[in-house]
Amino acid sequence: MKNSVYQINKGINKSIEFKGLRAQYIWYLGGGLVALLMLFAVMYVIGVNSLVCVGIALAAGTYLFIKVYRMSNEYGEYGMMKKAARRSVPKVIKCYSRKVFQNMG
Repeated sequence: MKNSVYQINKGINKSIEFKGLRAQYIWYLGGGLVALLMLFAVMYVIGVNSLVCVGIALAAGTYLFIKVYRMSNEYGEYGMMKKAARRSVPKVIKCYSRKVFQNMG
């Protein structure tokens, strides 16, 4: 057989990655930055000193970056969704009637 002339693209079916952030964490960071921008604008319009606005925005932005990168490294691409799904599974199922089991067989 002859070798194929087509090259395989190794990026197929992989999630997007940007600067170490994978999948949904990119959206979390983007949404957080938009929220920070809106917070800055509201504080500036209210009349808060501009240096205070910048300081609060920088502190909150630093916290946001640290938190999102930590979540990305800790949970990975699907880990946070798995953790949320695991919390929704009941620990115990109680049945006070035998009818359920009598109709099975």
